[in-house]
Amino acid sequence: MSSIFTQIINGNIPCHEVWQDDHHLAFLDIRPVKPGHCLVVPKEEISHITDLTPEAHAQLWKAVHLVSRKLKLASGCERVVMMVVGWEVPHVHVHLIPTNSGEDVAFPDPCDFDPADFPNWAHRISSAAEA
Repeated sequence: MSSIFTQIINGNIPCHEVWQDDHHLAFLDIRPVKPGHCLVVPKEEISHITDLTPEAHAQLWKAVHLVSRKLKLASGCERVVMMVVGWEVPHVHVHLIPTNSGEDVAFPDPCDFDPADFPNWAHRISSAAEA
């Protein structure tokens, strides 16, 4: 079954479009964190951002950059926060949220972590084989 974003892209579900090109669509999030909260999605349905080709990844961030500049101008915010969460919908998407302080968007609390584990984690990550 197509993701909700593919259904939006195909015109089966309405959206409040803010921008699009041949490969991307940007529209207002229906559950905004702040007024103007947008999503930028590739028109090709790909579940994880790490599954994008390097070229598609670069083009997505070019689209994100363009839409975030438009959002900043339109909202007058100090910064546009960009978030890639990856759990809500199995279709790559970037949240763009206009903010005026760090309190406008919550960041998860740090986990209980023993600093002695930093070297182990650094080694595990740096030595991991690419998939």
